[in-house]
Amino acid sequence: MLAESLASLDRRVSDWVAVGADRVRGFADTTEDWQFIHLDPERAAETPFGGAIAHGFLTLSLLAPMSDSALVGVFPEAAQRVNYGFDHIRFVAPVPVGARLRAVFLVAEVEEGEGWIDVHWDVTVEIEGANRPALVAQWIVRVYLVGESEGERNEDE
Repeated sequence: MLAESLASLDRRVSDWVAVGADRVRGFADTTEDWQFIHLDPERAAETPFGGAIAHGFLTLSLLAPMSDSALVGVFPEAAQRVNYGFDHIRFVAPVPVGARLRAVFLVAEVEEGEGWIDVHWDVTVEIEGANRPALVAQWIVRVYLVGESEGERNEDE
């Protein structure tokens, strides 16, 4: 039943997420990626980007909170959603530090197994006021259904 309703789900849009300098600095510190194009606005202004830009992987990692806001109420029967992987990722346009992003989620495919469903999402991350998206991806999210035991979950992975 859940798989059928997911297959016909309309596109879902997340709340806007701010990508400020503090968030970029925190990501740089966490990942030890301190390239000047992310952290030094003056020097970054001399690059083709015209200013400091967020890490592509920061944009990708924001899919988690953006999916939370976009998919409220979609998985009432789900025990847990986990990242299962990607079939495709492209970083289309740089994200200027200070920009706001949102994600648009569209179900591309649904696969059903014992106690789980894999949802293949076509995702576009939009930059507020920009013509090109920051990112496009085909993201697979595994949804473990209520009532599945821990042992069954571990056998599959």
